[in-house]
Amino acid sequence: MSLLEIENLRVTFETETGPVQAVRGVSFGLGRERLGIVGESGSGKTITGRSVLRLIRPPGRIEADRMVFDGIDLTTASEKQMRALRGPRLAMVMQDPKYSLNPVMRVGAQLMEGLLRRDRLGRAEARKKAIAALEAVQIRDPERVMEAWPHELSGGMGQRVMIAMMLIPEPDLLIADEPTSALDVTVQAEVMAILDNLVRERGMGLIFISHDLRLVAQFCDRVLVMYHGRIVEELAAGDLMNARHPYTQGLLNCLPKIGGSREPLPGLDRTGDWANV
Repeated sequence: MSLLEIENLRVTFETETGPVQAVRGVSFGLGRERLGIVGESGSGKTITGRSVLRLIRPPGRIEADRMVFDGIDLTTASEKQMRALRGPRLAMVMQDPKYSLNPVMRVGAQLMEGLLRRDRLGRAEARKKAIAALEAVQIRDPERVMEAWPHELSGGMGQRVMIAMMLIPEPDLLIADEPTSALDVTVQAEVMAILDNLVRERGMGLIFISHDLRLVAQFCDRVLVMYHGRIVEELAAGDLMNARHPYTQGLLNCLPKIGGSREPLPGLDRTGDWANV
C-alpha cells in the first residue's frame, strides 16, 4: 500500500524574465521503504521534497494532478491541516544545519519546543525525550549539547541534532536532504543505521536525497534519477551501478575510483537528445 502518491508534480517560480519550471511532471509512489533521489545540483531533488510538505512559498507555485499522503489530498489541504501534518506525520531534515537551527536559541530549547507547544508535555518529560533523541543519533554527551548554542557545534554534530529534532515526533514519512553530507565515514554509517532501523522497526517511509550514488545504491530500495526537473530513470537501488540512461551513466563515470586513472574525471556529455528535454 502506497504511503505517498504523486502524479505530474510541477513547481514553477515567477521571475523577472518569466516563469521557470524547477520540477516538470514528476510522478512516483512511496511505500514504507527507502526511496533515493539522485541528480546533480539544480535537478529539482530538494524542491520535490519541499513540495510534499508544501514548503514552497510565492513566487513559487505547486501544481499536481495528484499528491496524496495516506489518503490526505495535499493539494487541497488547508495551511492549518498542513501544520498538523508537519512534524507528527511528515518531517524533513534540511541539508545545512547552520541555516536550520535558530542561532539565538540553545539546542535543548529547540529540541523541546515542539514537545512543549504541540504535544503539551511538561518540561521534565520533554527534556527526557529530547535527550533520548540525541542519544539515538549517537551524541555521547547529550546533557552538554542540550545547553550548547548552535555555533558551538561542529557541522556533523549540528546535522545529528537536526536528525534528532525531526525524529522526536516519530513521523510516518521522513524526507532526508543530504543528511550525511557533513559527517565523516564512521558517523555516516551510524546515522544510516539509525535511519534504516526507523524504516524497518517503525514502518516509516523515507525519501533519501543525495549526491552520493554509492551510498544510495547500498542503502536504498529504489532510486529516482532526476535531470532538469524531470525523472529520467527509475530503477532498483541494487541496479544503479548498471544504469542504462546516458545521464545516469555520466554521473557514474564522474565518480572517482580507488586505483583508477590519475587523469581528470570526465564531465557529463550533454550532446544527446535526452539533454534537451
